[in-house]
Amino acid sequence: MAEGNTGGESLLFLTDEQLRKGIEAMFFAYRGFTADPDRILETMDYGRAHHRAIHFIHRSPGTTVSNLLTILGVTKQSLNRVLRSLIDDGLVEARVGKSDKRERNLYLTPKGQDLERQLSDAQRARMRAAYRAAGPAAVQGFRTVLEAMMDPEMRRQYQSLREGEK
Repeated sequence: MAEGNTGGESLLFLTDEQLRKGIEAMFFAYRGFTADPDRILETMDYGRAHHRAIHFIHRSPGTTVSNLLTILGVTKQSLNRVLRSLIDDGLVEARVGKSDKRERNLYLTPKGQDLERQLSDAQRARMRAAYRAAGPAAVQGFRTVLEAMMDPEMRRQYQSLREGEK
């Protein structure tokens, strides 16, 4: 049994030391989770903002710039810089909206889909291995913890994305 995994009641009374260990585990897990994509992106002079944009454009083809701004929580100027480079490099295509000509709908090009696949394959492999090692109950608990850590608005956005899967 893993340290600190002695039952539900003990989780209600975590010490500062146990919380510190959890925080540090999150830092190191995030470094591991982003390491493989970072190596791929570095060869293209891209960063994590590019990765996030590619991920969510892939997730919702035709999403608008406005929707992407909301999901990513970045400034318009920052997103425009990222999108400009992705469009200029032939990874993303911006099409004029069908109902509102002022809208730009975003799609990955075949080249963008290939990059997205490389980035996601690396992260899926890491997540798959971790989930298998932890087991189904831990996976559900992990999701519960992550959702509980989200601000209410972020949780609503996340849940609406998940509902779109059904």
